[in-house]
Amino acid sequence: MLIRFFLMLRTAGVPVTLTEFLALLEALSKRVIEPVGAMAEQFYFLSRAILVKDERHYDRFDRVFTAHFRGAEAAFAALLATEVPADWLRKNLALSLSDEEKARIQSLGGWEALMQALRERLAEQKARHEGGNRWIGTGGTSPFGHGGYNPEGVRIGGAGGNRRAVKVWERREFANLDDGERLGRRNVKLALRRLRRFARQGAAETFDLDGTIDATARRAGLLDIRMLPERHNAVKVLLFLDVGGSMDEHVRSCEELFSAARSEFKHLEHYYFHNFVYESVWKDNRRRYSERTPLPQLMRTYSRDYRLVIVGDATMSPYEILQPGGSIEHWNEEPGAAWMKRLLAAYPRHAWLNPEPEERWEFTPSVRIARELVEERMFPLTLEGLDGAIRTLR
Repeated sequence: MLIRFFLMLRTAGVPVTLTEFLALLEALSKRVIEPVGAMAEQFYFLSRAILVKDERHYDRFDRVFTAHFRGAEAAFAALLATEVPADWLRKNLALSLSDEEKARIQSLGGWEALMQALRERLAEQKARHEGGNRWIGTGGTSPFGHGGYNPEGVRIGGAGGNRRAVKVWERREFANLDDGERLGRRNVKLALRRLRRFARQGAAETFDLDGTIDATARRAGLLDIRMLPERHNAVKVLLFLDVGGSMDEHVRSCEELFSAARSEFKHLEHYYFHNFVYESVWKDNRRRYSERTPLPQLMRTYSRDYRLVIVGDATMSPYEILQPGGSIEHWNEEPGAAWMKRLLAAYPRHAWLNPEPEERWEFTPSVRIARELVEERMFPLTLEGLDGAIRTLR
C-alpha cells in the first residue's frame, strides 16, 4: 500500500526519493507512532515530515494523501481500543427540511438585530445544545451554530452547508495556489498574451545581429559588434486571488489562470484575500494570520501603472461588503466597499474575473454590489471573459 503511495507522490510532482521512503518505513518499524489515539493523523504528520522537503509541495501531498487513504480511517479506527468521543456519534448534520418548513423559519431582521441576539445567547447559554431553534449548537433552525438551516445566521464552530451564514466564527486554513500546475487549457495562456507589451530596458546583454551587420557594413567591413537590452514584457500585473469557502469549487480554473500569468508576466505580484478585500491581504496562506500586508502599504509600494486583476466569485453576505464588522474572520473597522474604492482609485486599470457562471450573477445580491463597485468591469472566467478583461486593462 505504501509503495503505491510513494509512486503517486512522484507522479503528482512531489520530489520524494527512495531514501526518504525507506526512512519512513524505518520509522514505522520502530513504532515512532503508536496505535492509540488519532493514528491516521499521526501517520499523516510523520509521512509529511519525512517525505516533503519544501512547503510549496504541501498542497500536492495533501491531495495525494486524501486520494490514496480515503476510507482508511475506518481501518485505523478498528485498531483503537479507546472510547469514541460522544460528539462523533451525537452530531446531527444535514437536517432535512421541506421548502414549506424553510419558508416558516423567520430571520431576525438584519445585521444589528442578529449581533444583539448573539450577545444575549452567549450570556444566557451554559451548556452544549443540539437541534432546536434558539440556542447555539448543531443542527436545528437556530441562527447560531452550524449544521442546520436558517435564512440568516452566524456559523460557529463547524462546517456549513447552505451558504446562508452572514458571519463565520472559526479559524480555517487555506492552501496556496500551485503555480506549477499544468494548464488544462492552452487558450488561457494564449489569451493572456494579448495583454503583453514588449520593451527593451536594462543592460545591453543580447547580441544584435542586424545591428552588427549594418554597423560593420558602414565601416567598410571592419567588425563592429552591437548589443542591445533583452526584450521582455513590460506590463505589470497585481493579482488578487480569493481563496477558501465557496472558491474551493473553482481551485482548478484559478490554478490554470495563476500558472499562465506566472509564465507570461515578468512583473507579476500576487496576494490572497477571503471573500472581500479589507484593510490587509497576504502572500502566504500558511502565514496569513502572522504576515499580512496593509492595503495602504501595498498601494504605496506598487505604482499606478500596475494592472489590477481581482479573481473571486463575489458570493457572500452583502454585510461583508457594506457593514463595518461584516468580515467573517475578523472585526473590520471600515466596510469592504470603502477599501475597494481606495484600491480602484489607486489602480484605474482594473478588472474582476468571476469563475461563477454569468447567468447566476443577477440572483446573488453580493455579486451585483461588487459589479457596481468595480464600475461594471466584472467578467466571467471564460475565454470570452478574458478577452473582455484584457481590452479593459490595456
